[in-house]
Amino acid sequence: MKKKKAAPQETTMPQALRLYVYVSAAITGAAIMIIEILGAKMLAPFMGTSHFVWTAQIAVTLVALATGYYAGGRLADRIPRLSVLYVAILVAAIYLGLTIAIIEPIAYWCLKFKLATGTLLASAILFFIPLALLAMVGPFLMRVITTSLQNVGANIGRLTSISTLGSFVGTILIGYFLIPFMPNSMTLYLTSGLLMVIVAVYFLVWERSGPTLIALACGSGLGLLLGFGGVSKEALVDTARTMELYRSNSNFGLLQVLQDRDRNARYYLNDFLIQNIYDPVEKKSMALFTYMLHDLAIAYTPKIERALCIGLGVGIVPSEFARDGVQVDAVEINPAVVKVAHDHFDCEINRLHIHIGDGRQFVNQAGRSYDTVILDAFLGDSSPSHLMSREAFEGIRRILKPEGTLVINSFGEFDTGKNFFCASIDKTLRTVFKSVKVHASGNGNVFFVASESADLKIRSEPDFDEVHWSTRRAAEDAFAGLQTINPKDGIVLTDDFNPVDYHDADNRETHRRRLAFRMRTL
Repeated sequence: MKKKKAAPQETTMPQALRLYVYVSAAITGAAIMIIEILGAKMLAPFMGTSHFVWTAQIAVTLVALATGYYAGGRLADRIPRLSVLYVAILVAAIYLGLTIAIIEPIAYWCLKFKLATGTLLASAILFFIPLALLAMVGPFLMRVITTSLQNVGANIGRLTSISTLGSFVGTILIGYFLIPFMPNSMTLYLTSGLLMVIVAVYFLVWERSGPTLIALACGSGLGLLLGFGGVSKEALVDTARTMELYRSNSNFGLLQVLQDRDRNARYYLNDFLIQNIYDPVEKKSMALFTYMLHDLAIAYTPKIERALCIGLGVGIVPSEFARDGVQVDAVEINPAVVKVAHDHFDCEINRLHIHIGDGRQFVNQAGRSYDTVILDAFLGDSSPSHLMSREAFEGIRRILKPEGTLVINSFGEFDTGKNFFCASIDKTLRTVFKSVKVHASGNGNVFFVASESADLKIRSEPDFDEVHWSTRRAAEDAFAGLQTINPKDGIVLTDDFNPVDYHDADNRETHRRRLAFRMRTL
């Protein structure tokens, strides 16, 4: 009778080292999620927040992970030494430092391409290599800690579980703590530094080769210097033309206030894009849309006693209504904006009823009616699609009084072939409201006025002497500039089908490119 062969015994790894590789798996798992989410946030100031950016970042991440998994497995079979893996982690950390330093020039270069192509290129150049290198950790560690089939299932399950839990922690950290309270460049810098630390600990404790430690120190120093240069460059925003009055990260991007040194112009920026310009001496906005939203509502609405502003911005429009004696509810999704509005743009927040939350949710739950609703919500260069659908407009109609008005600020074009967005908004509004008017002066801003009143007409002319001198002519042109749109050039936008990001991509790309390059001159 043949003797039963004993199961091959697994090579014993020191318990301390085994625990450390599990810690390494958790940290690299967290780093992968931080890089994936933070990558899209760091590209947003240049590329926007459309589905193209997230599609590119997710696609590059998935390809990088697939590449890393394959390469890690092959490398582990050929050279199953932990030192090789930790060198790969170090290279990833150094590359992240380089990413911080080069993200701006790479992003501006990629703006020369179509948005879909440019975002893929930028994401691939900046994040593919570190993500692929970090993805090598999982299969490599599985090979190193497992030399027997007897325990392979348990080892793979344990390692995958720990790595996934690390990814979970990284997702929570980046979403709830790091993005709201820390500059994106600093978050990436600290992630790079943490990866360097786990590499350093491994070599200092388990592999104390002199030449290796020298190379490790040189590589870490290079990565830290590259990253520090990028972080310092972002922090030094004062220029010969402007000085920075305020800077803070938030759940919805980096908020900045810049003051022009040569003239009375104060800029409000969200993710490096100018959202409003204000004259702090005359205490007036220098942006066309602030006057048009207020004046169109006054002109078309018989009487305004209560107004709802979806989007506080820096509070100029809601404050103007409040000075008229109107009761104003303002819904703002970003709580960090309130302080900016009060401290730097003379927003009279004590005269407003400010609600922090999503505009669509507020409308759905509103228990009162309004004489006018002002829709001025933007994510960078475009309005959130869930606020621009038939269902959203039906919700607004429900809370409007019979002769009440909805006034919308948007960006769009009117030329055939470029007017999908404007034609679709106009067509969608007409399925909900009896009357729709469209105003524009040709500068990109397009203003829609909609009402259940069949007799929607101008009842009072605005006082253009109250408009800032730099914007007065544009306001006059926009008020007089009634537009007609061919409904065949658009579709009815619904919650279920709202492909504006795709069909309006060229216009938004042009607008974002103009805003991004304008920011570069400040």
